[in-house]
Amino acid sequence: MNAQIIDGRKIAADIQNTLKEKIKKQTGIPGLAIIQAGDDEASTIYVRNKLRAAADVGIKAVLYKFPESVTEQELSALISSLNKDKNINGMIIQLPLPAHLDEEALIDSIDPEKDVDGFHPLNIGRLQNNSPQALIAATPKGILYLLENTHISLAGKNALVIGCSKIVGRPAAMMLIQKGCTVTMAHIQTKNLPELVKMADIVISACGCPEMVKGEWIKEGAVLIDVGINRLNGKLCGDIEFASAINKASYITPVPGGVGPMTVAMLLQNTYEAYLKQNQN
Repeated sequence: MNAQIIDGRKIAADIQNTLKEKIKKQTGIPGLAIIQAGDDEASTIYVRNKLRAAADVGIKAVLYKFPESVTEQELSALISSLNKDKNINGMIIQLPLPAHLDEEALIDSIDPEKDVDGFHPLNIGRLQNNSPQALIAATPKGILYLLENTHISLAGKNALVIGCSKIVGRPAAMMLIQKGCTVTMAHIQTKNLPELVKMADIVISACGCPEMVKGEWIKEGAVLIDVGINRLNGKLCGDIEFASAINKASYITPVPGGVGPMTVAMLLQNTYEAYLKQNQN
C-alpha cells in the first residue's frame, strides 16, 4: 500500500478562496486583532502568515506588537478595549507569551464571542457540549476537516490522539468522540505506545517529537494526521516517520504542507463566523 497524500495546502487554499467570495458579499469587513509580545522567531513567522492570509481573503487584521517587557496590565487594558471595539470581530494572543505574563488570565479576559482561537473556557465548554455556538480551536478544527475530506466514515473507528494539550489533543479527541470514534489519548506517561498505534485506524500525533511514531507500528490502512513540526538533521519533519509510514497508511499528511495551512484557514473561518454572529441582528 502507498498512502494518498492529504494536501493541506490545496484544501486550505480552497477554503480561503470560498471565504474570499463570501466576504465580498458582506456589507462590512471582518476584523481580526493579533496580539504579540516579544520577538519569538517562530511566532513572528506565524503572525506574518496570518496577516498575509487575512489580507488575501478580505479580513482586516491588525497586529498589536509589544516588547517582551510588556506588563500584564498593559495587555489587559488592550484586550478590554478590543472587546468593546465593534470593528474587531476576532482576537487572538500569539503564544507563547513571555514567562512573566499569566497566559490563562489573559485568554480568559477575551470576549468569548471574539475568541477565534477557541481557547476561552466558555468555548471549551461549548465544544464539550457539542454546542453550535462554540468557536473551536483552529488546529483541531482543521484536523477534522482533513479527516472528513478523505470521505472515510469516522463512526466506529479506533482513533489514537498522541499529545493531550488543551490547544490540540484534547479538543481533537472531543471532536472525534462526537463523530462516533472510540478515542484513546496517549501522553508522556503512556507506556505502551507502539501497541496503541498498531490498533488505531486513525492516528493524530501532536507531541512535537521528531519521527517518534515508527512506520512499523502503523496498522495497515490507517489514516495518519501529523501535527508535529520539528527539525531533524536540519530538515523539517513531523512526529511520524513519513518515509516508512507511507507504505502502511491509506492517507497521510505531509510536514510541511499538511495541518499547518489548515490552522490558518480555520482561524480565518472562525473570524468570519464570529463576524456573522456579531452582525446577525
